Amino acid sequence: AVRHLEQLNAVPTAIVGDGDSISEENRVKYAKFLVNLDKSEEYNDLTKAFNYCEANGFHTVAIVGGCGLREDHTLANISLLMGYAERFEVIMVTNYGIFTPILKTHTFQSHQGDAVSVFSFTPKTHLTFHGLKYPVNNRCFNHLWEGSLNEALADEFTVELHDEGRILVYQAFK
Repeated sequence: AVRHLEQLNAVPTAIVGDGDSISEENRVKYAKFLVNLDKSEEYNDLTKAFNYCEANGFHTVAIVGGCGLREDHTLANISLLMGYAERFEVIMVTNYGIFTPILKTHTFQSHQGDAVSVFSFTPKTHLTFHGLKYPVNNRCFNHLWEGSLNEALADEFTVELHDEGRILVYQAFK
């Protein structure tokens, strides 16, 4: 991550994780930013970063670069979003769009024709979609794919939860 930040001419304010992939040169160069290097294998680096954020009073978080250049990293980090949503206002920005976990009814800004997918991590949660091309009315999704590949009809849409639930909304960039 540090190498990528350098390519963007960005300077970190903190480097958190296990430190296993930082070069010795960057370890020396960014020594004052190395905080909370945790060698434990119990949690991944993203969870360690969220623990750091919580301990330092950050409650609104945008994850950038969370896909890790491998599909298994991507899936692991996306799956963690639902747990983070209980303690943070969080989004994950990828090269292709934005993932937003929600725990209650939420209205999203959009544009007509934007690609939208809704994934339910709680199959007993009844959902209704407002402002999306393919209507859903008080329906539960038993499989992750069932709410995918939809489309915004206007400048906003709403995912309504009729029960408690853990829902992940994906909005693709144009």
